[in-house]
Amino acid sequence: MSTNLRIDGARLASRLAELSKIGATPEGGCRRLALTDEDRQGRDWLVGQMKALDLDVRVDAIGNIVGILKGRQDGPAVIMGSHIDTVGTGGRFDGALGVVAGVEVLASLRDAGLTPKRDMAVIAFTNEEGARFHPDMLGSYVWAGGMSVEAAHKEVDSEGVGLGAELKRIDYEGAEQPGFLPAHAYLELHIEQGPVLENEGGGLGAVTGIQAICWLELTLKGRPSHAGTTPMAYRKDPGLAAARINIFANELTKTIPHQLANSGVIRVQPGNVNVVPETVVMTLDLRNPLDAPLAQAEAAVRRFCAELAERDGIEISFRDLARFPATPFAEELIAEVERSAGEFGLPIRRMISGAGHDAQMMARLCPTAMVFIPSIGGLSHNPAEFSTDDDMAAGANILLSTAWRVANA
Repeated sequence: MSTNLRIDGARLASRLAELSKIGATPEGGCRRLALTDEDRQGRDWLVGQMKALDLDVRVDAIGNIVGILKGRQDGPAVIMGSHIDTVGTGGRFDGALGVVAGVEVLASLRDAGLTPKRDMAVIAFTNEEGARFHPDMLGSYVWAGGMSVEAAHKEVDSEGVGLGAELKRIDYEGAEQPGFLPAHAYLELHIEQGPVLENEGGGLGAVTGIQAICWLELTLKGRPSHAGTTPMAYRKDPGLAAARINIFANELTKTIPHQLANSGVIRVQPGNVNVVPETVVMTLDLRNPLDAPLAQAEAAVRRFCAELAERDGIEISFRDLARFPATPFAEELIAEVERSAGEFGLPIRRMISGAGHDAQMMARLCPTAMVFIPSIGGLSHNPAEFSTDDDMAAGANILLSTAWRVANA
């Protein structure tokens, strides 16, 4: 493909700025939790952008939004995508860049009067973040056949509100069945969400795969008692046990190569300053680039919890929130991403993704690859999340070049 065909960088930045106004927060970030009113407004905006390009716009039964540019022949499509939902204190770029860049790619082809051999499409997947409903990457998980529509509709948020009910409420329960558009290949542009690219010389990332993920919810039950009158030796304290579990999981990262651990949620009941807690609900996020070490870490945590429960006289139960194996991407598509970077004279390095993405689910269906652009300061899931217009344009041009070439191969 000639490097004369480029996306309009200013228009890409303008589109993203428009979307970022929906759910904007005072700190400069975005809050568009899945299937909230703000998410509905973002969806409405996206559908309008797609229809303005005369794309064939469809919505499936889990709320995934699909815009299709028809090719010259029938058959599987080259799909680009990501998500527009955010975490509770999110930024403007995470997920949204990939969707808006996909729209910009198709707009650039329209501007140039070009029709691909194969269909090309953009998908905005529902509830990628998992900040409101579990699991994360739910929309692409259902699309790829990993979870039924019926099971997904039964998921509830922390207030007991059902996903299916919210889809109906915001009028985004579509008629299509997830997976209705067969995929020839899937490409996703995303911010790195970490510090590696910026700290190690800049450039872009050709993502080789996504590391394994295990999300656990632990419920610890003890005995509530007065903090002033109950000697330490007589307490059954789930709060103290939760702290010990958190420390143990983090100590594991020093003994298992490349292991990561985090406890992002700790809810204490009854939550009074002078009461030894009765119940603690906490989460553990365990990750590793390889499946076997991750399984080793999880087994160690479970053993530690069993020993702790017996010693401290408390009960500890587990619930899986998400569990995804390590996902390698397609070598031939990674090479195409590198080739596209070369066309534009852009430096690029191979790297693994530490975060989960919709590409992780799509890799079950077709050859898949991702392009990363730098996140300034390594920030993401943070209102201060930022990537430059130049980096966004560079990543979108690689997306355009790769998608166009694959669609016409």
